[in-house]
Amino acid sequence: MTLKEKVIDDIVVLELSGKIMGGPDATLLNEKLHSLIDENKSKVVADLAKVSWMNSSGLGILIGGLTTMRNNDGDLKLANVTDKIQSLLMITKLITVFETYNSAEEAAASF
Repeated sequence: MTLKEKVIDDIVVLELSGKIMGGPDATLLNEKLHSLIDENKSKVVADLAKVSWMNSSGLGILIGGLTTMRNNDGDLKLANVTDKIQSLLMITKLITVFETYNSAEEAAASF
């Protein structure tokens, strides 16, 4: 997994790409979120447009990220959820936990 960061107003958009499968991916995202919290940035959008594949560990990473941000008076919203990831969210009923949007701009505007 690779991670790029951009900012829309005061919202941080993390553009994730590749495969999200746990291990080093979890560390990468966790460290990024904690550094954002240290900078008083707790409103985050995870842009999943370029994620080619995600397993259950990848879902766990997103849940951990959501929990981290909500515990710090923020939130983590998902944008550009691919059909594969959408069906994973439906099967696991996580679609009721995450807010999902068609674009990063739409997600950022929802804060």
